[in-house]
Amino acid sequence: MNTICIMCPMGCPLTVEEVGGEIKVSGNTCKRGETYGRDEFSHPKRAITTLVKLSGGGVASVKTSGSVPKEKIFDVIHFIGTIVAPDDVKIGDTVSQNVFGLGVDVVITGRK
Repeated sequence: MNTICIMCPMGCPLTVEEVGGEIKVSGNTCKRGETYGRDEFSHPKRAITTLVKLSGGGVASVKTSGSVPKEKIFDVIHFIGTIVAPDDVKIGDTVSQNVFGLGVDVVITGRK
């Protein structure tokens, strides 16, 4: 499998293959690239950024506190779409904890 590492601005081109039951990563220039390649090969995950509605109108930007397995992304995005946050939320406030038991929270990152 060939992919581009997204862990830093370098964007290293990675080659990831399973050899003798072991996942081998090449092309990375740092340890984060090796970790990313292994994860991308065996169980890809992504952080989610989107918007939530505010109770008085308007929106606030949010992100997940960690990465979500790719097969759960659309479920999490749909759930976040149901959240209506109070008008007095501040950057850093958690508006939902441990979404679907995945160990990630939904955190306010900005106000619009």
